[in-house]
Amino acid sequence: MIMEQRLTAEEQLTLKTGAFGAVFLVANADPGVLALVKESFAASGAMADSAGVVKEALTSGPLPNLRHDSALEIESVVLPALGRAVGILREKSPADVATYREVVLGAAERVALADQGMAPAEAAMIERIRGALDQPA
Repeated sequence: MIMEQRLTAEEQLTLKTGAFGAVFLVANADPGVLALVKESFAASGAMADSAGVVKEALTSGPLPNLRHDSALEIESVVLPALGRAVGILREKSPADVATYREVVLGAAERVALADQGMAPAEAAMIERIRGALDQPA
């Protein structure tokens, strides 16, 4: 039996960077000012539904720094962070891998559906996020 281990602050930030970054990428795949407010509420609801190690990581500590000049730069940070986050959980809290994956994809999908349904660009970004989460360890 594998025991759950506490995550370091750096590991928590990696989980948070992946999750918050995924939401950011989907929200910006089909931007709109009014939509952003609806999308923010949708994402926060999905993250609030998390539990255990995942909830602790997503609701404590500093927010990730996602300031970059372009969506491609942000994507180059977020997608690898998602893969690292899954790897961290596989090592330290394997039972929480599915929870993290569900929370990230759930938040991304809620964001995409929050304003007039899912746009093709949002669906494509969600597939990229799913691919990052599914990378083998």
